[in-house]
Amino acid sequence: MGDSPRIPVRQLGPGGPTVSLFGLGSWNTWDRMEFEDAVALLRRAVEAGVTLFDVAHYNMGPHAEQARTDIIFGEAVRAAGIARDDYHLCGKLWLWEYPTTTFEQQMVTSLERIGIERADSVVVGDYMSPPDIPAIVTDVAEQIEKGRFSVWGVNNWIAADLQTALDFAAKEGLTPPSFAQLKYSIARRTMAEGPYYQPHFTEGRLVMQASDIFEGGILAGRKFPERKIGADPGGIRDAIREAADVVAEVAARHDASAAQVAIAFCLTNPAVANVLFGVSRIEQLEDNLGALELVRDHGAELKAALDPLWADKAVNADGSWM
Repeated sequence: MGDSPRIPVRQLGPGGPTVSLFGLGSWNTWDRMEFEDAVALLRRAVEAGVTLFDVAHYNMGPHAEQARTDIIFGEAVRAAGIARDDYHLCGKLWLWEYPTTTFEQQMVTSLERIGIERADSVVVGDYMSPPDIPAIVTDVAEQIEKGRFSVWGVNNWIAADLQTALDFAAKEGLTPPSFAQLKYSIARRTMAEGPYYQPHFTEGRLVMQASDIFEGGILAGRKFPERKIGADPGGIRDAIREAADVVAEVAARHDASAAQVAIAFCLTNPAVANVLFGVSRIEQLEDNLGALELVRDHGAELKAALDPLWADKAVNADGSWM
């Protein structure tokens, strides 16, 4: 352990902080392991340079499960002896009950549960249509002004609403979103690589935070996950299960794991500032770290082999079939 290359950093959008290229997500993560294992995992992650942690209070909409994963993270990171300045906390502001439950209330509750004074960044989601974009941008700016975080991003928003947010922020002199947390993987690529977000990435207005890169574990070899996994915009999950077979074949050719191949594919996209994944064992983390060497040595070859697996080319950004 400890002989893998240290994880590099990239900037989280224009004017944003530098963050680790890999980040650990919180949904169904910290509450799936023994506490001592969570402490050891956090220590190893930070040692390797994985210092971005996506941590949220899951209590609204389809996430109304009152998970303790955020509380456990806060307890574990302190038990691990990791200083607050040594990691980046990416939180979430939910739109499910907004504005009835305000961003102010959400941030106060979330920070208290984790046991910290401020986050570093937040993601505003899940996407709810039609959102009140001016109110969202204004309320986010208020939380930035109060020092609760510095930068923000959007989570799977329709591109037209993202543009409205950028335009309104520019007009009012408010902080615009600097990154987009998108469902992005070998098979699910249309929002990121199609005409919706790609111009923002190409022209430097945003960077991407790649999430759900294993499609709930399917692309990592668990074709029928038993746990709850994310939504399936466009209804393409059967096609993704078929793609998983090809991913496994490509991984075998390179003496790699399917998870390493899935991560390496995301790293071939220059728009990606960091890749989020959840692990519940140090062995999984160590395996994922190997994706750096894989993309360095075989990135172009992997991209060419996996490109035909793009399963949502005919899916619009709002999740409907074209």
